[in-house]
Amino acid sequence: MAETGVLPPDARVELLNGEIIDTSRIGPFRGGVTNYMVEILTAAAKGRWMTLVQNPVRLDDHSEPQPDLGLLKPSPDFYRKRHPQPEDVFLLIEISDTTLAADRDEKLPAYGRAGIAEVWIVNLNEETIEIFREPHFTGYATKAVLRAGEQAKPSAFPDVAVDVAELLKR
Repeated sequence: MAETGVLPPDARVELLNGEIIDTSRIGPFRGGVTNYMVEILTAAAKGRWMTLVQNPVRLDDHSEPQPDLGLLKPSPDFYRKRHPQPEDVFLLIEISDTTLAADRDEKLPAYGRAGIAEVWIVNLNEETIEIFREPHFTGYATKAVLRAGEQAKPSAFPDVAVDVAELLKR
């Protein structure tokens, strides 16, 4: 749509459930938490996954959200020919402050319906990581909330740990 002039080329939007959603500005704390996660996850990858950073994931014909981060199955062409799809995703991560309600109420159910195995919401407001597993049609069957003193570990890679306190240090 940006290429045809319907949207400005610099518009920050994503497609979710057939609607074009404006995405919020990224402040310094949210940006820094994202940078920290990118560094931790990329260093731990060792060829086991590719780290997605604020790029689209095609859930279906009506949804192409842009999660903050993700762990993807490696692709020889680095997903140059198509966007990753649910079967390519190990984990998606949303880093949320002003976007918390939309991430929980709109994106999370869409991820569950698409069968994304695991989603983390890094809740900057409450300084927690919410971990969702066991996707189903309306969302996820399990939710765990981790706080300072705990570590988040992707179910696909339990040897990788993200220290909640270190991640959310101001």
